[in-house]
Amino acid sequence: MVTFVDQVELHLQAGRGGNGCVSVRREKFKPLAGPDGGAGGNGGTIALVADPQVTTLLEYHRRPHRTAENGAYGAGDYRAGAHGTDLELRVPVGTVVKDKDGETLIDMTEPGTRFVVAEGGLGGLGNHALASQKRKAPGFALLGTDGWAGDVTLELKTIADVAFVGLPSAGKSSLIAAMSAARPKIADYPFTTLHPNLGVVEVGEHRFTVADVPGLIEGASEGKGLGLDFLRHVERCSALLHVLDCATLEPGRDPISDLEIIKKELAAYEVPEGQVPLLERPQLIALNKIDVPEARELAEFVRPDLEAMGYQVFEISTASREGLRELGFALAEIVETARDKEIAESERLERIVLTPKAVDRQPGFRVVTEGGSYGTLFRILGQKPERWVQQTDFQNDEAVGYLADRLQKLGIEDALVKAGAVAGSTVVIGPGSGVVFDWEPALTSAAEVQIGVRGSDDRFDGAQRRTNKERRADYYELMDAKAAARQQLEDERKAGMWETDE
Repeated sequence: MVTFVDQVELHLQAGRGGNGCVSVRREKFKPLAGPDGGAGGNGGTIALVADPQVTTLLEYHRRPHRTAENGAYGAGDYRAGAHGTDLELRVPVGTVVKDKDGETLIDMTEPGTRFVVAEGGLGGLGNHALASQKRKAPGFALLGTDGWAGDVTLELKTIADVAFVGLPSAGKSSLIAAMSAARPKIADYPFTTLHPNLGVVEVGEHRFTVADVPGLIEGASEGKGLGLDFLRHVERCSALLHVLDCATLEPGRDPISDLEIIKKELAAYEVPEGQVPLLERPQLIALNKIDVPEARELAEFVRPDLEAMGYQVFEISTASREGLRELGFALAEIVETARDKEIAESERLERIVLTPKAVDRQPGFRVVTEGGSYGTLFRILGQKPERWVQQTDFQNDEAVGYLADRLQKLGIEDALVKAGAVAGSTVVIGPGSGVVFDWEPALTSAAEVQIGVRGSDDRFDGAQRRTNKERRADYYELMDAKAAARQQLEDERKAGMWETDE
């Protein structure tokens, strides 16, 4: 049964934005009182939160697929749709988030760190928000956009000041239990520890964390035993403590040979760029189990050789707690030195000032020319045009015309001309298959695709009322026509063309 997981792949789907609403307000004596469609709600986002109470990624190993809530649709009477509920995933402190290409997105080393890994989609505007002086009665609304969907990898790297390394059954778990309040599983057979254990050690006024790293045997770099998977938990440690078993009865084993095996496996592990290699960090040696007489004799025998190699050596016993206090103070001194060095380096770092680009200098899109078996096509890539395409209802002619206007104002037509596009060229908006259409220059009014007049609605403009000036002009024209007719009849009578009966 799996109880500890330190690496998992998450399949995420953020919420989709709700569609905007097309609605007409109705009041007494005003059956068509104007557009009142509300906007759709935004889709829920997915965020990772570093929680000190979480110690493993087991939950996400069992349920790797996570989906946020979609935004609700807009409604009439100016009612906006509800936003989708955000989804927060609690992860251990020290979790590294990577994308599908292996690039690090964030290293969550501080408790409470919150990282939005999947943005929710935007809700579409209703026809009320799209109304203007020229478009008083929009017969369309914008659609909601899709939320981010993709995979990320979570990798847990234990945050500890000192790492205990050694062969199986060397007493690492017993040592961490003796020096701290941690209670790891302890037994007299190899590979008792199947995941790193953390403990907090207090020595005098000093306080630091320690971790034991399981699974190191000879040939671990070739995949034997538990392999080097658990060595990622050593990357953040300031110092290494080699725990050597002086009471082992296995033939061919002694503290010095055990040390060489561990050093070989540590050297085979490549730390991330910018970090100090494991073997170049401060290292101490603890000769364990000296409560056994034969082990004490062996420890006294090999100690001079280890000190000659430049190591600081401590003879300890987790059973009798002999030598633990001295070892604790030595570890605390190394940790404090490392912390002071880290603070000094952080103070020397130059302050980074991020200056955003001016809005009017950001084109918002780019035109890429691509060649294929069917000829040259021009691909438009950019956040704005790709989002606008998603928001367009292509079954609505007025919505298509609105999209054409937006693209024109963005300057896409001029960019296509500069790229060499001519009438009839194939244009694709978005990556992949995208939205394909044949480009026609100067399609500013979208008259070819629009049935009615832009910004009009037959439901509103079916009965046009004349102005007073128009009525007055029509009346004068009618009166002039009647006067002309009477004058013509009088002229004909005087000419004798007809007579009146008296």
